[in-house]
Amino acid sequence: LHSTERSCLLRELHRFESIAIAQEKLEVAPPSPGQLRHVFFHNALPFVGFGFLDNAIMIAAGTQIELSIGVVLGISTMAGKYCEIQNHLFLFCCSSSLAGYVEALASRLGLSIPDLTPKQADMWQTRLSAHLGKAIGVTIGCILGMFPLLFFGEEEEKLEEK
Repeated sequence: LHSTERSCLLRELHRFESIAIAQEKLEVAPPSPGQLRHVFFHNALPFVGFGFLDNAIMIAAGTQIELSIGVVLGISTMAGKYCEIQNHLFLFCCSSSLAGYVEALASRLGLSIPDLTPKQADMWQTRLSAHLGKAIGVTIGCILGMFPLLFFGEEEEKLEEK
């Protein structure tokens, strides 16, 4: 983070902590269903983008790497699977580096942070909503990221003909 971003983060953490200390003795109502939906979508949307990029990159690049290295080296199926696992690990690291860009895009699209008190943010309902949003978001993203599979049928048919 840049120095301005660090100071902004530190300022917000201090503000959040002071609110938490002030509300420590107060009873706080659980988050409303609208707030929980906001938490859900706030966590789901970036994970849709991440799941999409992760799966699309792994399918497209992983298949090409496997086909090129496997054909050139004439390796066995087990060795090919080992290379495929290594390729997926490498490609996962590459797509993980794109997570910051996905989150930045989500914030540019107007995805605001849910307005919760520190106690509400720590309640089990809020955490469950956040985790469900992440899980469902990455699942939808991975399903959408399988689009490169639509283009592999023709290439496999050409390889079988040769």
